[in-house]
Amino acid sequence: MVLPEGFMLPPWYLLVPILVVLAGVIALLWALEPPVTDQTVLAFVPWMMFGSALHVLHRFEAYPDQLELLFATPTVYLVTAVIAGVSWIIGIFLYAGGLQATIERFVGIAGTAFFTVFTMIILNIGWTEETFEPFWPVISVVVAGVVAAIAWVALSLWFTDVAATTGATGALVVFGHTLDGVSTAIGFDVVGAGEDVPLSRLLLEAGESLPTAEYIGAGWLFILVKVVLALVIVGLFREYVEERPQQGRTVLALVAAIGLGPGVHNVLLFIVT
Repeated sequence: MVLPEGFMLPPWYLLVPILVVLAGVIALLWALEPPVTDQTVLAFVPWMMFGSALHVLHRFEAYPDQLELLFATPTVYLVTAVIAGVSWIIGIFLYAGGLQATIERFVGIAGTAFFTVFTMIILNIGWTEETFEPFWPVISVVVAGVVAAIAWVALSLWFTDVAATTGATGALVVFGHTLDGVSTAIGFDVVGAGEDVPLSRLLLEAGESLPTAEYIGAGWLFILVKVVLALVIVGLFREYVEERPQQGRTVLALVAAIGLGPGVHNVLLFIVT
């Protein structure tokens, strides 16, 4: 009732090396203590989207049989974290050696390159199979941007200290979860897609049982819950970010990835199916 459908772990001889490498990457980053600012979090946005692209290709069975479980849920998040963490470490050393103006520039450029290449592969699959249909995915991104902007402006007006303290990281949390909510709602109401996460499916079914479902669909309740939850989380993290900005922004970035990753996954999947 909690885990999404398709949740599976790879065999131990694949999982253990990934966990060991990830632990080493985390330990090295802990020792290096790189700064974590709004710019750092934004630089990792392409990496959050890159993980989504990897998982979409898994849905298309694009990987060799021996490796496909590495890109299923939840292992794909570990693989993405390893690659992104290594790019962060490389960026730190390039910056220390004077080869990069900032750490964030290398991390952002590398992430954008990885995401672009794999997204082009996905789009090419859709084009080749004649399933390329971008209309509703684009609409979901636009609607999510508008809804997130309204929510963030409202937060800025009523809780100015929260918006000022969390900054772009907080805004990313709101947008990421709004995109997840809007894309899921459009997928459920318009595209005819199912929902893998049991709790999300319960919310969608609750919206479907309301009298409003006949007029505005069932997904509005899911969008509302996602947006409100994101705003509440950002509000609760204000003091933590203020007192321990490095740790606070890191945790908020992970919260943003939990929303942005599935949202981008929905958008990419709907484009090519």
